[in-house]
Amino acid sequence: MDWILTLKALILGVVEGLTEFLPVSSTGHLIVAGSVLNFDVPQEKTFDVVIQLGAILAVCWDFRQRIINVVSGLGTRPEARRFTLSVIIATIPAIVLGLLFEKSI
Repeated sequence: MDWILTLKALILGVVEGLTEFLPVSSTGHLIVAGSVLNFDVPQEKTFDVVIQLGAILAVCWDFRQRIINVVSGLGTRPEARRFTLSVIIATIPAIVLGLLFEKSI
């Protein structure tokens, strides 16, 4: 086992965990920290995605009751439908930009 690589991964996990719930870009901090640590393994992008997935799952876990309430209220509560529609609309710009700039991203 490569202890230096493991230590770098641990530090990046801490950076991601500390910045996820702050009003700053956790992804930006992850990129900067990876650059400072010279974290340049072939699987770097996969690592970034997986560590972000962990953070997303943590946020979903934290908001699980609200998510359950929204999903269960889609058929009966207008505020649940409005919230869902707002999330969909807010996602559209990211999808469009991702598709337009896919090659450069």
